[in-house]
Amino acid sequence: MSPNTDKMFIDKELSWLSFNERVLQEACDPAVPLVERIRFLGIFSSNMDEFFRVRVASVRRGILLSSLQDGRNNSRHLMAKIQTRVLTLQERFDTIYGELMRELVRRNILLINESQLSEFQSQWLKLHFRDQLKRHIAPLIVSNHRALVKHITDNATYLAVCLHSKDRRQYALVEVPTKNVPRFIELPTEKSKAKKHLILLDNIIRHCLDDLFSPFFEYESIDAYSMKLTRDADFDVIDELDQSQLEKMTRGLKKRLTAEPVRLVYDKDMPEHMLVMLKEQLGISSTECLVPGGRYHSFKDFIAFPNPGRKYLENDKLAALDSAGFQRCGNSFDAIARGDIMLNYPYHKFSHFTELVRQAAFDPAVKFIKINLYRVAKKSRVMQSLIDAVKNGKQVTAVIELRARFDEEHNIEWARILAESGVKVHHGIPSLKVHSKLCLIGREEHGESRLYCHVGSGNFNEGTAKVYTDLSLFTANQEIAREVEQVFDLIEHPYRRDNFKHLIVSPFDARQKLISLIDDEILNARMGGKAGITLKLNNLVDEQLIGKLYDASMAGVKIRLIIRGMCSLVPEIPGISDNIDVISIVDRFLEHSRVMLFHAGGENKLFLCSADWMSRNIDSRIEVTTPIYDPHLKQMVMDILALQLSDNTKARIINKEQSNPYRHRGNKRKVRSQLAIYQYLCQYEKLLKARIEAEAAALESESAALAEHDDNRDLPVAS
Repeated sequence: MSPNTDKMFIDKELSWLSFNERVLQEACDPAVPLVERIRFLGIFSSNMDEFFRVRVASVRRGILLSSLQDGRNNSRHLMAKIQTRVLTLQERFDTIYGELMRELVRRNILLINESQLSEFQSQWLKLHFRDQLKRHIAPLIVSNHRALVKHITDNATYLAVCLHSKDRRQYALVEVPTKNVPRFIELPTEKSKAKKHLILLDNIIRHCLDDLFSPFFEYESIDAYSMKLTRDADFDVIDELDQSQLEKMTRGLKKRLTAEPVRLVYDKDMPEHMLVMLKEQLGISSTECLVPGGRYHSFKDFIAFPNPGRKYLENDKLAALDSAGFQRCGNSFDAIARGDIMLNYPYHKFSHFTELVRQAAFDPAVKFIKINLYRVAKKSRVMQSLIDAVKNGKQVTAVIELRARFDEEHNIEWARILAESGVKVHHGIPSLKVHSKLCLIGREEHGESRLYCHVGSGNFNEGTAKVYTDLSLFTANQEIAREVEQVFDLIEHPYRRDNFKHLIVSPFDARQKLISLIDDEILNARMGGKAGITLKLNNLVDEQLIGKLYDASMAGVKIRLIIRGMCSLVPEIPGISDNIDVISIVDRFLEHSRVMLFHAGGENKLFLCSADWMSRNIDSRIEVTTPIYDPHLKQMVMDILALQLSDNTKARIINKEQSNPYRHRGNKRKVRSQLAIYQYLCQYEKLLKARIEAEAAALESESAALAEHDDNRDLPVAS
């Protein structure tokens, strides 16, 4: 390989921005229903918020460290590239937003501002503001005696208000209270019922500024401009031996509230005097932090953009499927004992998992439950079942990862609730995040212990299971289940070392096993045999593993990659990555499942993973990858991979230019993989149900025949 590593690996931050551009492409696509396109603007904006809080903040720290150490560092050069790319995407975002608003008008839906209100609407809003909204608003008065930056909520939208009088300006900030009330309000109809009027909460506040300030301040005029501050989401957890992990995390979260600003997005029409005031108050000196934008910020709220119009403006709902595997028996354990079951969310009902845990909570045969929890729903049936299990005398162990980014407070609260309920709560390993998706249930059957386990790619979260594509394997294979039990033991006793025959477990053996699997394909290719690797991952950025894929490509291994997000591998390098094809699929569901397929001389070794191919997932997290042994489930997953690889509607080609071209369909049949997978699974479940019924009928017929044979043996023999 070429020693010029600059051409061998794409910066993960720039690759991430390329992914978010694919999200923006969905907002451009006229084949996507209009309201869904607007919601994609919200997804793009939410993604960008996290990008600045995490990735840009990390690059800024790199710039600071290089200046302190006086060393050569490319962070500043990378930051300049990021800034250029972000501004380009922001301009495109603003253009698309304007186009979509005009599309709404053509469909008699008007998103109006405070200057476009009729007298009837104005009076209605003033009453609505007084009765429903004012109680949630407390202006923050700007003063030189108060550090404004300490009191601003990260990523919240504010109106920067200026009260003008003859001899002075008084500034204030008003937070738009989107946590308490909807961002969008539908106005009552006045004359034509055909037209629907929506107004943003921001503009309601603008309309009622005098109601807020005139009782307390004297001024001649008042104006307001929007702004949003984004801070560094990283925070230090001081390692003090006398502090519990819970206390350390709580202290760290408090530090996040006053962390370094990494972005100030502001209305580009904001007057210079107001921008200067904000920069001084927030301690912003670098222009890299400043992003001029439109009149509205926190577009993430557009994810919940309402549809006051006709149904065709949204996607048709896909009814989640029942699993014939689970339905074949009266309880979940008997169903799993009859054979491995695979669920594909959101196509399948997540309630099959919550029902398993609910049954475990009161089943007299169940003795213990162990589970990893990374992100859970706010109103979690899983958590309630764990509490119910304790009440029924079960031993319940929950490993709650307190460092799940942006869910830390949520998880700390759940950890307290579970601990107070009698659940044995572990906070994982201080040096390793626990990111595996494991649930283990032990039952006593016929005087012996029998294990049932779940290994998956997604969180035990009822909310995300409706929009994230994930795979869940349920098995009573005792060899796999015992290795899952070993993983829980390792979390409790991290200094132990175990050998895993079936599972691949980060950070203990993942890197060497993944390299070995690639090396086997390289060997097969060099010996003239067929060799192939198919990977579906969220992110591919680990340079050593990418290097092995380059080696495999050069050896003649055919490599097909489906990468949703960051991809640092560079396709189309002559002589190096010629045999590597990379696509990314962005559609109505977030592609989140992780799958690995190695040809293995025709054996087709298939794995379901919780880990991406990032250094942190391989070396610094507890991650679990499981093989799929059941031939029916293996074929099902391989069929799904084939559908995704043949997508010619929502698949983009990842190339070295990061230009995100759609795959050309040509004369081929249209394949939109997510809809095709749903149709495939409908047919799969139908056939599985028919097979189960046929097997049950055959068994019943066989039993009847045996019973008749026994009856005949008892008949008297004629003389």
